[in-house]
Amino acid sequence: MKLIKLALKPETAAPMLALTFASAVSVALVIARVAWTGQIRYAFLAWNLFLAWLPLIFALLAAEKYQEGPKRNWPFLGLTAAWLLFFPNAPYICTDVIHLTTNHFTHFWVDLILILICALTGLVLGFLSLYLMQSVVAHRFGRLVSWFFIAGVAGLSGFGICLGRFLRFNSWDVLFRPVKLYHGIGSLVADPFHASTLAFPVLFATFLFITYLMLYALTHLQQTRHSFSQS
Repeated sequence: MKLIKLALKPETAAPMLALTFASAVSVALVIARVAWTGQIRYAFLAWNLFLAWLPLIFALLAAEKYQEGPKRNWPFLGLTAAWLLFFPNAPYICTDVIHLTTNHFTHFWVDLILILICALTGLVLGFLSLYLMQSVVAHRFGRLVSWFFIAGVAGLSGFGICLGRFLRFNSWDVLFRPVKLYHGIGSLVADPFHASTLAFPVLFATFLFITYLMLYALTHLQQTRHSFSQS
């Protein structure tokens, strides 16, 4: 109940309702695809969407803890760490297009659109959580620092998604498989100029930063429209 109240605050209600609707439509389309083909191969998209919601939940809770004042320290830091750990799950769905190239192409265009809808929903879920955390950083350290924060998160997410896509690690492996995760990161660092080690994280981080920047700029159109109405 507390989480619902946080989500439906005036400043977040509209995007939260839109994302809830988009997620419901995405899951319904996945179910329809399973019923239509009799195959469950794309059912993982529903699970990936659930994971994409987690960073937004952590961001909402972290932002609330930050507003509580001096008592916020440890709970806030814990929620922020959880947010950062799970954030790559939101844009990770974009890499699920790989499944279109490893199977037959009977339903290629249907599957492509299905993945793109889920990927876009996951991406915006992540960006909303990122905006909430950027607001906290901007309030504490200033607007300029908050953009360095965005760049840092994009870079770490690019590397995290690389670990997930190529080495098949999950966010919770930090707790349940730390040794294997350590060796996995070591294998990537040992060969830094391999395409999947350097090019992919850098390009994906660039994609995240530019996409977030464009969506951030679009949110200021309302201010422009408001200034026209006053003139």
